[in-house]
Amino acid sequence: MFNNKYNVLLLLSAFFNILQLISCQDDRIAELEKRITDLESRQQQYPEVTFLSYKDRRRILVTGGAGFVGSHLVDRLMLAGHEVIVADNFFTGRKRNIEHWIGHENFELINHDIVNPLYIEVDQIYHLASPASPPHYMYNPVKTIKVNSIGTINMLGLARRVRARLLFASTSEVYGDPEVHPQKETYFGNVNPFGPRSCYDESKRVAEAMCYAYAQQEGISIRIARIFNTYGPRMHMNDGRVVSNFILQALQNEPITIYGSGKQTRSFQYVNDLVDGLIALMNSNYSMPMNIGNPDEYTIEQFAFKIRNLVGSQASVVYKDPVVDDPKQRRPDITLAQTWLNWSPKISLNDGLNRTIAYFRNELLVRHHSERNVFLPDEWLYPSNGNTMRTTDKNEL
Repeated sequence: MFNNKYNVLLLLSAFFNILQLISCQDDRIAELEKRITDLESRQQQYPEVTFLSYKDRRRILVTGGAGFVGSHLVDRLMLAGHEVIVADNFFTGRKRNIEHWIGHENFELINHDIVNPLYIEVDQIYHLASPASPPHYMYNPVKTIKVNSIGTINMLGLARRVRARLLFASTSEVYGDPEVHPQKETYFGNVNPFGPRSCYDESKRVAEAMCYAYAQQEGISIRIARIFNTYGPRMHMNDGRVVSNFILQALQNEPITIYGSGKQTRSFQYVNDLVDGLIALMNSNYSMPMNIGNPDEYTIEQFAFKIRNLVGSQASVVYKDPVVDDPKQRRPDITLAQTWLNWSPKISLNDGLNRTIAYFRNELLVRHHSERNVFLPDEWLYPSNGNTMRTTDKNEL
């Protein structure tokens, strides 16, 4: 009798142990299922890209594609359904500008300095790699010259080998401190070859000459975009340009610094307009240099007060000694772009600045890596909405 009771107790104990194990297993399974759900929720989500057949889809290299302008161009090309390769050494570019495409089957990122040759197969090359703001290109002037000379030779060599079309991102700085206003593509410029800005200005000029030489001697299909002042989200906080300087100073209620009298003029285009122009030029039949910029011209002083008013800042405006070789006036003649590309800027100064101010305001709020300020393209955030920005009204100033 005692043995029977003991056996029953053993059986009950074993039964309860089994129930406890089952319960633990259920908890473990629930925990694993939760982890799987969490991992799935973290998977990269991509926007719907256009489907292109093999006849229409191109394999496109963008040098400097992690930079300010390059990343916006990458967004547009990816959304259009092309295969995009970004080559960038991240001197001024940032991975977060393009991280939303990493892992996509149409996207590839190469950490590469184009001063060294690159051997890949492509159909088109957008050659944007180069520091573009004065503090960046003056930081290492020899490197700036190398990027625009040796780097351009390497890209032209790649274009020759694979018979790709190359678009070179030149600059309005090839006009120097212009004596002709507005600046047409036929103007040869007024550039100081022996000054602090010459590393950028002259290396861009020699790069244009190399594009011409390769086109004539090797039959390479080339396009040259002379880009005027451009602004928008993803600009560097410390790039030293007028737009970023004024916005940051206004947001932080620091004195807005104007170098010189403030009567020098500039023309500012929003980055979306620039990208439209670059793509249109690449796919056009025009092979001579072309201005891509906004012909609306403002004094630096006007621009400073405009930004201060849009921010709602109480910052004062201070004037300091002028910068060496700073152009007195800058305004593109875009007749060629209007005629050959049917292109002209569409985005108003107010709308473009408001978007840029919002980006910089968010940038200043970041305190942790998890809060990083990632700007996504409109087509991603509002896939069913077109761009509703208005054309520029100079009376807004």
